[in-house]
Amino acid sequence: MKLYVVPAGSIRTNAYLLTAPERGEAVLIDAPEGVWAQIEGALTADKCRLTELWITHGHFDHMQGAAEVVRATGAKVSAHPADRVLLETPEVMNIFLDEGEKLEPVHVDRWLAQGDRLEALGLSAEVRHVPGHCPGNVLFYFPEAQAAFVGDALFAGSVGRTDLPGGNFDELERSIREQIYTLPDETVVYPGHGQDTTVEAERTTNPYVAG
Repeated sequence: MKLYVVPAGSIRTNAYLLTAPERGEAVLIDAPEGVWAQIEGALTADKCRLTELWITHGHFDHMQGAAEVVRATGAKVSAHPADRVLLETPEVMNIFLDEGEKLEPVHVDRWLAQGDRLEALGLSAEVRHVPGHCPGNVLFYFPEAQAAFVGDALFAGSVGRTDLPGGNFDELERSIREQIYTLPDETVVYPGHGQDTTVEAERTTNPYVAG
């Protein structure tokens, strides 16, 4: 599995492109504005077709480019049903946009639940529900790759904000302790913003949620 970190959109949200050139397949995790233009070349170079788009949560900066990606590739979309309103009627988030920006709804093909397994790239990914920042925030954990893509639940040295609609710090703290800190220490945590970190580093040093 090859990994491309693709910051995109107005607040530099991390999208993650995972490709398996030997299989000709690719998965995109999150779709900030303009991400398609940034990943099209990598897909061509790796001779991969984007078959899956996995959305960690429904906030605008993680889904603003989703409709364009789906139109260009036909990728199947997966997300958690707690964020259905955000994904299907994204105009509820217009208050957070700059003038001239717009949001398009995205059709979700598969609604996810805690403990689901997603098969892609010759690997298996476990879905864990990590609400608190956003009701439908999920992480995608690849045991074989020792990698977890966590959306905005946890950052290097920080955690997701909980002052937005649907946010709850107690719920977020519980999610981090029960769903992220229980992953193996060596697991690399890939957040929705900023640099990657590890479970061990955050469990032992994160000032917001100590292990």
